[in-house]
Amino acid sequence: VQLQASGGGLVQAGGSLRLSCTASGRTFSSYAGGWFRQAPGKEREFVAAISRSGDGTYYADSVKGRFTISRDSASNTVYPQMNSLNLEDTAVYYCAARRFDSGNPQYTSSRLYGSWGQGTLVTVSS
Repeated sequence: VQLQASGGGLVQAGGSLRLSCTASGRTFSSYAGGWFRQAPGKEREFVAAISRSGDGTYYADSVKGRFTISRDSASNTVYPQMNSLNLEDTAVYYCAARRFDSGNPQYTSSRLYGSWGQGTLVTVSS
Protein backbone atom coordinates (compact mmCIF):
# COMPACT_ATOMS: atom_id res chain seq x y z
CA VAL A 1 0.00 0.00 0.00
CA GLN A 2 1.23 3.51 -0.81
CA LEU A 3 0.62 6.25 1.74
CA GLN A 4 0.38 10.01 1.26
CA ALA A 5 0.52 12.24 4.33
CA SER A 6 -0.71 15.83 4.26
CA GLY A 7 -2.08 18.61 6.43
CA GLY A 8 1.03 19.86 8.15
CA GLY A 9 1.75 23.53 8.64
CA LEU A 10 2.39 26.32 11.10
CA VAL A 11 0.10 26.67 14.09
CA GLN A 12 0.23 28.67 17.29
CA ALA A 13 0.59 26.99 20.64
CA GLY A 14 -2.80 25.95 21.93
CA GLY A 15 -4.14 25.56 18.43
CA SER A 16 -5.36 22.55 16.46
CA LEU A 17 -4.43 20.77 13.28
CA ARG A 18 -5.70 17.70 11.48
CA LEU A 19 -3.36 15.57 9.44
CA SER A 20 -4.43 13.08 6.80
CA CYS A 21 -2.93 9.85 5.54
CA THR A 22 -4.50 8.54 2.36
CA ALA A 23 -3.77 5.11 0.98
CA SER A 24 -3.63 3.98 -2.61
CA GLY A 25 -3.00 0.65 -4.20
CA ARG A 26 -4.88 -1.28 -1.54
CA THR A 27 -7.79 -0.67 0.79
CA PHE A 28 -6.50 1.04 3.92
CA SER A 29 -9.09 -0.73 6.04
CA SER A 30 -7.10 -3.92 5.51
CA TYR A 31 -4.31 -2.37 7.57
CA ALA A 32 -3.82 -1.00 11.02
CA GLY A 33 -2.69 2.61 10.80
CA GLY A 34 -0.10 4.43 12.83
CA TRP A 35 1.46 7.86 13.22
CA PHE A 36 4.99 8.63 14.30
CA ARG A 37 6.92 11.87 14.56
CA GLN A 38 10.51 12.96 14.52
CA ALA A 39 11.68 16.23 16.00
CA PRO A 40 15.02 17.79 14.98
CA GLY A 41 17.89 15.92 16.59
CA LYS A 42 15.63 13.26 18.09
CA GLU A 43 14.67 9.73 17.22
CA ARG A 44 11.37 8.87 15.58
CA GLU A 45 8.72 8.26 18.21
CA PHE A 46 5.29 6.67 18.28
CA VAL A 47 2.26 8.97 18.43
CA ALA A 48 -0.92 6.96 17.89
CA ALA A 49 -2.33 3.85 16.20
CA ILE A 50 -5.72 2.60 15.10
CA SER A 51 -6.97 -0.89 14.36
CA ARG A 52 -8.28 -1.99 10.99
CA SER A 53 -11.86 -1.72 12.16
CA GLY A 54 -11.28 1.63 13.85
CA ASP A 55 -12.61 0.28 17.13
CA GLY A 56 -9.21 0.07 18.77
CA THR A 57 -6.88 3.02 19.35
CA TYR A 58 -3.67 3.54 21.27
CA TYR A 59 -1.76 6.71 22.13
CA ALA A 60 1.60 7.77 23.42
CA ASP A 61 1.36 9.27 26.90
CA SER A 62 2.62 12.59 25.55
CA VAL A 63 -0.44 13.06 23.32
CA LYS A 64 -3.14 11.21 25.26
CA GLY A 65 -6.15 13.43 25.80
CA ARG A 66 -5.02 15.91 23.13
CA PHE A 67 -4.84 13.81 19.96
CA THR A 68 -7.56 11.63 18.49
CA ILE A 69 -6.91 9.13 15.72
CA SER A 70 -9.74 8.03 13.46
CA ARG A 71 -10.27 6.52 10.04
CA ASP A 72 -12.70 6.79 7.17
CA SER A 73 -12.99 3.75 4.94
CA ALA A 74 -14.85 5.62 2.21
CA SER A 75 -11.91 7.96 1.64
CA ASN A 76 -9.24 5.38 2.52
CA THR A 77 -7.80 7.82 5.05
CA VAL A 78 -6.56 7.86 8.62
CA TYR A 79 -6.65 11.15 10.53
CA PRO A 80 -5.04 12.36 13.71
CA GLN A 81 -6.90 15.33 15.12
CA MET A 82 -4.34 17.26 17.16
CA ASN A 83 -5.59 19.73 19.77
CA SER A 84 -3.89 21.86 22.41
CA LEU A 85 -0.66 21.77 20.48
CA ASN A 86 2.50 22.82 22.27
CA LEU A 87 6.06 23.56 21.21
CA GLU A 88 7.12 19.97 21.91
CA ASP A 89 4.74 18.77 19.20
CA THR A 90 6.89 20.37 16.50
CA ALA A 91 8.14 17.55 14.28
CA VAL A 92 7.84 15.80 10.96
CA TYR A 93 4.87 13.48 11.22
CA TYR A 94 4.84 10.16 9.39
CA CYS A 95 1.98 7.79 8.79
CA ALA A 96 2.43 4.05 8.51
CA ALA A 97 0.44 0.90 7.80
CA ARG A 98 0.65 -2.56 9.33
CA ARG A 99 -0.85 -5.54 7.55
CA PHE A 100 -1.54 -7.77 10.56
CA ASP A 101 -3.78 -6.49 13.33
CA SER A 102 -5.10 -8.11 16.50
CA GLY A 103 -7.60 -5.33 17.10
CA ASN A 104 -5.55 -3.98 20.01
CA PRO A 105 -3.17 -1.65 18.19
CA GLN A 106 -0.34 -1.27 20.69
CA TYR A 107 2.09 -1.14 17.77
CA THR A 108 4.54 1.39 19.17
CA SER A 109 7.67 0.27 17.34
CA SER A 110 8.35 1.54 13.85
CA ARG A 111 9.62 -1.92 12.95
CA LEU A 112 6.07 -3.27 13.17
CA TYR A 113 4.97 -1.29 10.13
CA GLY A 114 5.67 -2.26 6.55
CA SER A 115 4.56 0.84 4.67
CA TRP A 116 5.34 4.51 5.29
CA GLY A 117 4.27 7.87 3.97
CA GLN A 118 6.68 10.67 3.15
CA GLY A 119 6.13 12.85 6.22
CA THR A 120 4.50 16.21 6.78
CA LEU A 121 5.98 19.01 8.88
CA VAL A 122 4.10 20.45 11.85
CA THR A 123 5.55 23.58 13.41
CA VAL A 124 4.07 24.97 16.61
CA SER A 125 4.98 28.58 17.39
CA SER A 126 4.75 30.46 20.68
